[in-house]
Amino acid sequence: MSDFLMFSLVPLTVAIIICMSCALLGNFLVLRRQSLIGDAISHVALPGIVASFLLTGTLASSAMMLGAGVSALFTVAMIELIRRLGRVENSAAMGVVFTSLFALGVLMLEWNEVGTVHLDVEHALYGNLESLIWFEGTSVASLFDTQALSDLPPQLGRVAWMGALVAAFVVVFRRGLVLASFDADFAASVGARPTLVGLLLVLMVAVAAIAAFEAVGAIIVIAMFICPAAAARLMTNHLASQIAFSQLIAVVSAVLGYVLAGYGPGWLGFSVSLSAAGMIATLSGGLLLLACLFGPYRHRREPLG
Repeated sequence: MSDFLMFSLVPLTVAIIICMSCALLGNFLVLRRQSLIGDAISHVALPGIVASFLLTGTLASSAMMLGAGVSALFTVAMIELIRRLGRVENSAAMGVVFTSLFALGVLMLEWNEVGTVHLDVEHALYGNLESLIWFEGTSVASLFDTQALSDLPPQLGRVAWMGALVAAFVVVFRRGLVLASFDADFAASVGARPTLVGLLLVLMVAVAAIAAFEAVGAIIVIAMFICPAAAARLMTNHLASQIAFSQLIAVVSAVLGYVLAGYGPGWLGFSVSLSAAGMIATLSGGLLLLACLFGPYRHRREPLG
């Protein structure tokens, strides 16, 4: 029990919160056919996060959020510049800018050798759930010891606040999210402000992606935004059921992915372990594949995202 509390409780809890939060937002991205917004944000946020660390020397959430925000504004300006000067389609300009900025972020990580603070290419891509060790978690009594609880990894508190913020956003703006996701024109006609709701949704996706960056990486989080929600979309034709399915798939992916990453190779006779975040993403993709093959609404004609 002490080993579980010390080595597995925090990373497993962090993984569950991140998966559920991303899946909750992912439902509305899928309905709005904007699934790859998470991909775009993850690409453009990386150089901003690295630059903020190089300038401030800290991985504080406020610094990362500011860096990612500046990077996003720069991205918008570059897309518009390339579109006008190159006379190319908007999608082509976006593809050039997204991939270029992500490559720049990777190069900045390599050139500046910041791996000593758990900010390097490996952690940026796959995260580092395994490092979230609770050293004071030696017994069940530690769960009720304020001094032991104060030693919990700070990432847990950050993702907990993010999860609460995402849940509050969906509850408060539920009407606008639902109406805008199915019919933006009707939403505007009844005063649901679909443009504002859409901007807030993108903002929340950015908040979730940045909060998840340190634990699961900038790229793995994409699977968490898309796979549970897309799989749930193939399981039901009702929004409430879809959200419930997505949360279930997110929890199953997080728990089984973490267990398989740590113990799966040992069951096969190998004395190694795998990346927990990578296994979680792989399992969520596998569940999406099963939904595509056997889901009751797999023959739905409209695209998933």
